Amino acid sequence: MTGHAANQSASVSQGQDQSCRSMLAALAAQGELLVVDQEIDPVFDLSALLSLTHETCAVQANRIKGYDMPVFGNLLADLDRIAMAMNVPRENIQSALLGSIKTPIAPVVIDNPPVQEKLFEGGVLAHLPVPTFFSQETGPYISAGLMIARDPETGLGNASYARLKILGPNEALIGIAPNHHLAIMARKAADKGETLPFAVVLGAHPIIQLAACLYLGLGDDEMHCAGALFGEPVRMARCRTSDILVPAEAEIVIEGQIHADKTIVEGLVSEYHGMYENYGTGVLATFDCMTTRADAMMQVILPGYHAEHIYLGAVPIAASLKAQLARVILNVGEVAVTASGCGRNNVVVQINRPRPGQARRAMAVCWGAVSIIKNVTIVDADVDPWDLNAVELAKSTRMRAERDILIIKDLPADRSEPQEDGFMVAKVGYDATCRPSDRKEGYDKAAPPAASYERMRALLADAMPEVSF
Repeated sequence: MTGHAANQSASVSQGQDQSCRSMLAALAAQGELLVVDQEIDPVFDLSALLSLTHETCAVQANRIKGYDMPVFGNLLADLDRIAMAMNVPRENIQSALLGSIKTPIAPVVIDNPPVQEKLFEGGVLAHLPVPTFFSQETGPYISAGLMIARDPETGLGNASYARLKILGPNEALIGIAPNHHLAIMARKAADKGETLPFAVVLGAHPIIQLAACLYLGLGDDEMHCAGALFGEPVRMARCRTSDILVPAEAEIVIEGQIHADKTIVEGLVSEYHGMYENYGTGVLATFDCMTTRADAMMQVILPGYHAEHIYLGAVPIAASLKAQLARVILNVGEVAVTASGCGRNNVVVQINRPRPGQARRAMAVCWGAVSIIKNVTIVDADVDPWDLNAVELAKSTRMRAERDILIIKDLPADRSEPQEDGFMVAKVGYDATCRPSDRKEGYDKAAPPAASYERMRALLADAMPEVSF
């Protein structure tokens, strides 16, 4: 994003659509977009609307009380929506994300980007219909902000997500976990007596949003991964007040500075597990200008234990884990980060014909790779790790508790972990893989012959053509 784009100009008309609007149009065509024209209050009511619909449909609210900008949310609320956004079959989501890491495509810089059709200077945050989500939070939050910045020492860029609590027309509290790359870069700038320039992007294409959630190394460029997922370079634009590059076809870009040496008490804030956390202090962010499309819409990701928040984290985390596991376990299959674990805590790893010791090695890799992961289950290749019923069946029929459950005390935990004590927590591993020596009958699933299934599928296709069997 920052210095690695091709040195050329391009026309926004070239290539495929890289805005969120194509996704909204596709959902509308499928009857999965609810358009609300009644006036909605951004204080709690918008949150309630998104919460009631978060597992069923995306929402576009056209009239927000006190503002002239529409809001949309619930975009990536399940695996089928993510597959649609990526234009791949659902079963290919993980392989596509992994391929994007291996075969990156550098972005290009364009002139006259759609995201700079309108310019706002001074009091820029006052133009945005920012929701107040939950009853015990102490202010409105920008929840879908994709943060783009550059390391002040190396010049390498980073994209990630962080929340912004609005404090005034030009100021916000930014909440970043201390170990996240953006926090590290902001502290480096503060140590030099400087602020960290950054940009907040709202309403980028879902592919760009997913790429920004990948767990990459500091300096690895998420926009290169997004380019691989598009199959063409991401079209970028240079910010008005810095040389940071942002997605040219996003809805909104807010340009500002992070003041890591200026702390602010946040109060209670919702977390991925659906409860509140009290993190103490965040740091100050100030904003110089904002650019938008001429008819911009603001994206909202409903925080807490809600579908889009869960899957936007779960799918990229799972792909990143698969990449790390594949380096040491060559027969690893699909990796899932489950909704039951809030899209963060619970991992299921599929291993094809696991050899002795591989299950526990996989557990160790997962815990070492991402501190937020707490529970790891290992299953065989015939178990879909995203199918929780199948995973629970494997735990019930293939696992001996006294032998196959591993509990390790005092492993590092993320600060958002609800049970952490001094940033430590016990973690649990479940080896739910077949052991032929455990059952003389084996593990074959009882079922009619395949030929009978095919004959009956043909019969049902004639009798019930609208249903897939």
